[in-house]
Amino acid sequence: MATHLLSGNDESILRSAVHELVDELVGAGDRAMMVDEFDGDEYELRLVVDAAQTPSFLTDKRVVVARDVGRFSSDLAPLLAYLADPLESSDLVLVVNGGAVPKKLGDAVKAVGTVVNTSPPSRPKDRQEWISEHIASAGLRIKPDAAAQLGQWLGEDAGRLDGILATLTSTYGSDHVLTFADVEPFLGEAGGVPPWDFTDAIDTGNTTKALTLLGRMMHAGGRHPLVVMSILHKHYVELAKLDGADARSEADAASATGLKGYPAQKALQTYNRLGSASTKRAIELLAQADLDLRGAKDLEPELVMEVLVARLSKLRR
Repeated sequence: MATHLLSGNDESILRSAVHELVDELVGAGDRAMMVDEFDGDEYELRLVVDAAQTPSFLTDKRVVVARDVGRFSSDLAPLLAYLADPLESSDLVLVVNGGAVPKKLGDAVKAVGTVVNTSPPSRPKDRQEWISEHIASAGLRIKPDAAAQLGQWLGEDAGRLDGILATLTSTYGSDHVLTFADVEPFLGEAGGVPPWDFTDAIDTGNTTKALTLLGRMMHAGGRHPLVVMSILHKHYVELAKLDGADARSEADAASATGLKGYPAQKALQTYNRLGSASTKRAIELLAQADLDLRGAKDLEPELVMEVLVARLSKLRR
């Protein structure tokens, strides 16, 4: 049998992946007799190990599921000892909420089983490929442009994808090639967006898109205006480090900012587009908006952020 470790920073995607894996492991067997599941804050790791070490009875194997094992990161000894010599008749499914897996645990599982991170990719291109793979797995056919729009609409809320695909399958089946007009009625509110999409819209001067993404970050994404301010502050501080650095290459930018690879190259391109005066002006706008958010002006926080983002998106050399 085998040991499986699943982790991920999206709770709904992670739970769905665990459910599918357990269904696959149980197969046509009796789930009630085969599966031992440990969940919540009460259970102890030794109980998981005891279950995994117990030979199956009246079934050909036992499936042991332990959720949120990351909370045992400082006391993994019993589990590591078991993984050094796992029982052949037990399938062990370990679940780590969040993306960070304790290194000792990850290495031990890799030696005897599989480690899977269920988190959607962060890079837009990879994320879109991930969405397309899920569409194909669901047996749906969606036009490429519609799939791209679906990805943009979901943003950071990729956990809603499986539910949307299930609804589309029950509504249209697998024979119909879906357009975005077919998909849109089932989407609900647009999801949150990653910070780099937001700052990219500002950097390219797309004010309308930047304001739209700001709203999605604060509403669907649940980010407080001060959190968005922190994102913008970090972004422009990195650009300010290039002011006077005479950076002409990615290596120069990396040396000045501490960024590595593509982020350093991107920062240099953005700074070159803004120039020294606009970069300094951006820092001034951020400072004033920060004071306004803290009560310097009697304005709604969302309005303060909208004015700030509109002004930032208009900055140019």
